[in-house]
Amino acid sequence: MRKFEEVTTESEEIYKGRIVHLKVDSVTLPDGNTSKREIIKHPGAVAIIAQKEDGKIIFVEQYRKAMEKSMVEIPAGKLEEGEEPIVTAKRELEEETGYTSDNLKLIRTFYTSPGFADELVHVYYTNDLTKLEEKVDGDEDEFVELMELTLTEAEKLEEEERIHDAKTSYALLYLKLREQK
Repeated sequence: MRKFEEVTTESEEIYKGRIVHLKVDSVTLPDGNTSKREIIKHPGAVAIIAQKEDGKIIFVEQYRKAMEKSMVEIPAGKLEEGEEPIVTAKRELEEETGYTSDNLKLIRTFYTSPGFADELVHVYYTNDLTKLEEKVDGDEDEFVELMELTLTEAEKLEEEERIHDAKTSYALLYLKLREQK
């Protein structure tokens, strides 16, 4: 048994949706007691830090229903079943921004909320962008507006909480540290 491991004794699927599945697991704790764990299963996602030649960073603004507000974020999207993260990253970059890149570098992967979800985000960086000649259609229920900002402008939006999600805050920190090298 691994340190602090919780052994699942029963698992019940509560909801199976298009993006997430919710299950409730009964577990035996390391001390022998039992508990329940509500877990969101997610296929994983990608996020792309896309920086143009002039140093500006590409963002998208979109409405986030869970937050009931529009947010400014780096381009991102959900992995499709069986799809490699690098393929998803290129597709999402094209769909959301109208740019493409054959030079996407994996920077980091991280779990978004390991207390209750298994979503793993793969963060890529590119500064080698090509504008597409024709727009690639994105998701039919997704409405985004493209924004190109300097790091300073983006940090101001973060202070105003218009940028207010972990992947984008991570991206800004990454770029700030990169700039200091």
